[in-house]
Amino acid sequence: FEVRKNAMAKTAAAKTKVNSKYGKEIYVVAKNGGADPDANLSLRRLIDKAKKDQVPAHVIDKAIEKAAGGAGEDYSAARYEGYGPGNCMVIVDCLTDNPNR
Repeated sequence: FEVRKNAMAKTAAAKTKVNSKYGKEIYVVAKNGGADPDANLSLRRLIDKAKKDQVPAHVIDKAIEKAAGGAGEDYSAARYEGYGPGNCMVIVDCLTDNPNR
């Protein structure tokens, strides 16, 4: 029972991470280009991609509603550049709700 429980917890954590990522991306795209998937092609493409990755419909709908309502968090795209071990250049593109962090 413990082995199955741990496997299920690991799977649930991975699904939660994917759902959260798509929720934030859909929010940003809907906020920038409009909440109507028929008028916003990037939103339509992202929704199709999320459905392929088995993101639940309520996650997609909630992100679009939040973007259309204008309330809640405000995610913005950020790019961070730096150097890693061995002077390897690292560029990170991400979404953040607080660019000062």
